[in-house]
Amino acid sequence: MIKKISHIAVVVPELEEALGFWVEALGLPLTHVEYVADQGVEVAFLPAGESDIELLEPTDPSSGVARYLQKRGPGMHHICFEVEDIQVVLNRLREAFVPLINEEPTIGTGGKKIAFIHPKGTGGVLVELYEMTAEEPQRRREIVRNMRRRLSQGSSVYTAGMRAFLSGLLQQNGKPETEKEEL
Repeated sequence: MIKKISHIAVVVPELEEALGFWVEALGLPLTHVEYVADQGVEVAFLPAGESDIELLEPTDPSSGVARYLQKRGPGMHHICFEVEDIQVVLNRLREAFVPLINEEPTIGTGGKKIAFIHPKGTGGVLVELYEMTAEEPQRRREIVRNMRRRLSQGSSVYTAGMRAFLSGLLQQNGKPETEKEEL
């Protein structure tokens, strides 16, 4: 029923700062960043073999992730298992009287079905279950396309700004000395 470890989630106070270690120092690639409004987090995905490291930065101070960060500090938040059929796993857990945070699956990042198991039933570890949906690959492609578009637009704005700045410097340097002193 469990296919693999999907990801290990790590709570961080600032995503950009954390990426300095995970991407720059450790060398994991950053595939995409996604804002999850209903969970109040910005999420960065870094593949590591068959699984991902998922960095979570709380964006809403009242979110569960923000409360976790305030109480426990940065560090591992949960482990996520990809399952074949999330409803079958949830039913089996209910039959075994394992406490669930989500009695029914909700929709998480990428459009996947997710549900959390309460740490009281797992020996203290928050566990997430995830089932891929048909929409997930398309949604992930759209997220990557949007990210590329934003990067391209940002690059165009940066390039235009630099050209204007350099043009201004060149014009300033082409003026007579008396005009330069006034600037």
